[in-house]
Amino acid sequence: MDLGFEILALLFAVALVAGFVDAMAGGGGLLTIPALLLAGVPPVATLATNKLQASAGSFSASLTMIKKGVIHPSQIKGAILMAFIGSTLGTLLVQLSPPEMLKVVIPFLVAGVGIYTLFAPNLGEIERAPKISHRTWQKTAVPLVGFYDGYLGPGTGTFFALSNVALRGMNLIKATAVAKLLNFSTNIASLLFFMLGGHVLWKVGFVMMAGQIIGAIAGSQMVVKGGAKFIRPVIVLMCSAMVCRYLFW
Repeated sequence: MDLGFEILALLFAVALVAGFVDAMAGGGGLLTIPALLLAGVPPVATLATNKLQASAGSFSASLTMIKKGVIHPSQIKGAILMAFIGSTLGTLLVQLSPPEMLKVVIPFLVAGVGIYTLFAPNLGEIERAPKISHRTWQKTAVPLVGFYDGYLGPGTGTFFALSNVALRGMNLIKATAVAKLLNFSTNIASLLFFMLGGHVLWKVGFVMMAGQIIGAIAGSQMVVKGGAKFIRPVIVLMCSAMVCRYLFW
């Protein structure tokens, strides 16, 4: 599929903004997926190409967080594996059955996350005592969110981050860093299966990858500098956008 220079430039700009937002709160797919569809890209190719550029964004954000010393991959290698497995299962299942049932549940789940983030006192500003063990978290919450990413997708980073804050008592900066690593794992899992099916539009994907990398690096640096008070309103904003997307589009 051959898109003109103007369309590619627009997709680059959308991916840049999406990478910035995604690095902080997740939900970048709310921008990139509609942009690809409006550009005339078929739905399956849209999902596949979106995973390519999203993988670049989550990798860049993860690398920045690692360099800043916010997170070390060796600490969550088990969770990275479980996220990959969950996403693989979700990607396989979505090809066998349409995600209509999940689309009914997701708006309420996302709305709950947004309300919790908005009204929870001092959410993620300080470390708290964990409610469940790290092993329990990586065997339950991580593969479930990974499955969601393979099956449907938008907001995965938000769910990963909030699961760490709410269940593991982690501060929001570190939770966001962990979310980027896990989201990179889920993106790669889905991307591999789309590549096997030959659905990825490589030229479009590489153009958007460039924008994603720039946006993700800038966004992840803002996470480190801004802290929880900066991240929280972005999460609430993206949750509101996701609810509108599922209810009205």
